[in-house]
Amino acid sequence: MPTADLILTGARVRTLDPRLPRASAVAVRDGLIAAVGDEADVRDWRGSGTEVVDLAGAGLVPGLVDGHSHPVWGLEMATGLDLSEVRDLDGLRARLAAAERTGGWVVGFGLDHNVFGGRPIDRALIEDVLHGAPAFLRLYDGHSALVTGAALQAAGVTGPRTFAQRSHLAVDADGRLTGHLVEHAAMDLVATVMPRPTYAERRARLVELLSAMAATGLTGAHVMDLGDLDLVGSVAEETVLPLRLRFAPWCMPGDDAAALDELVALQSRAGRHWRVGGVKFFMDGTVEGGTAWLEHPDCHGQGTEAFWPDPSAYSDAVRRLHRAGVRTATHAIGDAAVRHVLDTVETLGADARFAHRVEHIESVPDDTLARFARLGVIASMQPPHTGYTRADHSDEWSQRLGEGRAGRAWRLRDLREAGAVVALGSDWPIAHYDVRAVLATARAPRGAASAREGLTGSQALEGCTTHAALAAGEADVAGRIAVGCRADLTALGVDPVDAPADEVAEAPVRLTVTGGHVVHREV
Repeated sequence: MPTADLILTGARVRTLDPRLPRASAVAVRDGLIAAVGDEADVRDWRGSGTEVVDLAGAGLVPGLVDGHSHPVWGLEMATGLDLSEVRDLDGLRARLAAAERTGGWVVGFGLDHNVFGGRPIDRALIEDVLHGAPAFLRLYDGHSALVTGAALQAAGVTGPRTFAQRSHLAVDADGRLTGHLVEHAAMDLVATVMPRPTYAERRARLVELLSAMAATGLTGAHVMDLGDLDLVGSVAEETVLPLRLRFAPWCMPGDDAAALDELVALQSRAGRHWRVGGVKFFMDGTVEGGTAWLEHPDCHGQGTEAFWPDPSAYSDAVRRLHRAGVRTATHAIGDAAVRHVLDTVETLGADARFAHRVEHIESVPDDTLARFARLGVIASMQPPHTGYTRADHSDEWSQRLGEGRAGRAWRLRDLREAGAVVALGSDWPIAHYDVRAVLATARAPRGAASAREGLTGSQALEGCTTHAALAAGEADVAGRIAVGCRADLTALGVDPVDAPADEVAEAPVRLTVTGGHVVHREV
């Protein structure tokens, strides 16, 4: 009889396999689960080279997966000064006045829209404390930035531009550039001239980040961008990636048939613990930026246009990729954006069930909920985003939407009760990558969503395991602790289903196993 590489005993195992829901021991061989049961069931798998770990009563669950993250591209997004704790304009000015320069620039990220207290975002509010230094400050939503006049000058930007996607350089009433860059194409004008870390620095940061993610219990992430596959592939050849990464490159407005064919060809790229799997679209932007596609305008009269100037071109691209067997994920925050994605999937036929997903879904009307289940469209949601809003609806997100739409915030439980598959994630670096916080916040939403009922402990766990596996088309090999499934496992100091949400958020991570490799161990 072959022997195991790893045996875990003394655990309270939640397998999420209906054939054997509970167990106490697991054996692992060649990256797969070889046996599940009690200690007697794994005893014969022991050999001289088997590592045996007594989990001493820890809760063992299928490896936790972040359903929406940016661990490679996010290294650039999360560069420089962390502004996520800044709460008002005075605090921002103080941080910027004391900030170190990187290649002469001040670079920051995580800036909350609420810092501006309802004022228009304008470089005039900060330029005097920077004394002429170029600055690029990415707002927390990742879809907009504030830059100074010196940064615009360095990029050669002197006035508004026209873009193929819904993107713009904001101007004031006099036509002056305010420095507020809205959406990716506008930000890229300045981002391309900013100082960049070296390859060695990026490599070191990637290894450090993935290891830190594994230390929270993560074994995988659905990466909603292409990232740098050469960097990832190089690291994967030299060491074991602590997380299993599944990349979805972007399809943007203006991409022609040749570009779509390239996206199809990319699906074949893969290595150990990483692969390209799917394509990411944007149907809109963000509520705070005024670019979420809404059925009725926000309080500033914005939000009435899709990210794709011709929404039918988006639908055509999805249909072409679907015929090629490619899964899609579409960023859709506003109600009109979500509805258009559902309408598009409805044209694809029965074989589209569980092959396409919608990312974010921040506010949707009642009549939308049942369509997710009926069409088999996966809802991919990020509970930590609720922390950027306030229970009294005084925040920018709620103010823009108005009381009615803000009252429909992050309908996690409603979607589950409607029968939808709901995968959970963090959207790092938009929110912290700690998967324990994802589990906890799904059960106890914050801010504008705090009045809504959260998920049960079981539903939250499923969102990072079985439902995440369905969202990736991997339900046959992942999301459960069962013989033949991947040996991706997370051991926590508490039972993530029965323990209170606040205890789950702080739970010790005893062990993280990815592909049979112990990638984190509590010391």
